[in-house]
Amino acid sequence: MSETVSAQSTPVMDNVQPEGPVLFTLATFNIENLMRRFDFTGYRNELRQDRSLQLFAIDNETQYRQLEQARMVAHTDDTRQLSALSIAQTRADILCLQEVDDLAALNAFEYGYLFKMVGQGYKHKYLIDGNDSRGIDVSVMMRDVTRSGHTIELVKLESNAHLTYQDLGIYDPVLSSVGIEAHERVFKRDCLMLDLRIGGKPLTVFVTHFKSMGGVRYGQDPKLTTLPVRLAEAQAVRMIIEKKFGRDGAADASWVICGDFNDYYEKLAISGDQWGGYDFTPVQEPDNCLNVFLNDGFAVNLVERRPELDRWTLYHTRGPQERHLCQLDYIWASPALAQRNAQAVPEIIRNGQPYRTLFPEGQDVARFPRIGWDRPKASDHCPVAVTLEL
Repeated sequence: MSETVSAQSTPVMDNVQPEGPVLFTLATFNIENLMRRFDFTGYRNELRQDRSLQLFAIDNETQYRQLEQARMVAHTDDTRQLSALSIAQTRADILCLQEVDDLAALNAFEYGYLFKMVGQGYKHKYLIDGNDSRGIDVSVMMRDVTRSGHTIELVKLESNAHLTYQDLGIYDPVLSSVGIEAHERVFKRDCLMLDLRIGGKPLTVFVTHFKSMGGVRYGQDPKLTTLPVRLAEAQAVRMIIEKKFGRDGAADASWVICGDFNDYYEKLAISGDQWGGYDFTPVQEPDNCLNVFLNDGFAVNLVERRPELDRWTLYHTRGPQERHLCQLDYIWASPALAQRNAQAVPEIIRNGQPYRTLFPEGQDVARFPRIGWDRPKASDHCPVAVTLEL
């Protein structure tokens, strides 16, 4: 049974709605570690230690903690100004976020940073603790009304973080190779479900953040090694939707899935250098979890409506020999909602990317003030936003 929470439900407002189409703007953004806690594990685990502290001789853990606190406080202000600028540019009525510590962190960020840029806006915030070992969760912020004046009401908020492989009958023995047993929970964070009414019309939003491609042994392909976990997460999301709307009814319902899926079915492989120029070559990636949504048209990746070279939301590099651009951040729409909005093309906000990010020709944008070569930056991910009609 799913956990249902009524967290600070939006008050029902005047039922008289503006004339005209019911439009709303939806965005998703991995805000990258919106934390209220300091992480001191780098003292004993060098892989978790910030590179700036590795330049100094640190005598003891007390000194390390003092330096780490100073580093984080100095780094955070610029980062969160840039995160807020990115969010403000989406002009979202409903904002789905990943990597949020808790509601207190979200409130502090909205009041101290975002409010200064967009004014009164995201009064309603929803977050339920999920399964992430670092305590980062998915969350949603919403306005009272859309920019077109239609009310946004929360009908139900539901977590699916408790679901196990056994519950859903999707345990694959290959999962044992990465140390996962059948009784464990499927979602590495959650699949948060929000039933909404916008201008009186229903919309269901699912927000998720799939297993990352990190945390594997050297020499292994991290994407393929962790793929079974993401495959199970994708199957679970689909099962939740089909259970809610029925297998035959899911295509005709109004729903979206937003989040960081940590997977891609195409990428732009980057070769060359700054002196001879860069080449961006499209490469298909047949092994991915996203085929669970794609193969039979269960859902539509709205970002695919952008040109092939212009769908990326993340720049990946481990040095000049391994560089690519790819889409990790998605807004999936039900077939009916996608068809109703056949001309809607999502926007990808890249102004918060650091200067090390390589842009294909013609795509470079004016960076926000104080962007650095690698940091400060808004996030390693780019927000994705789209305006849809119900």
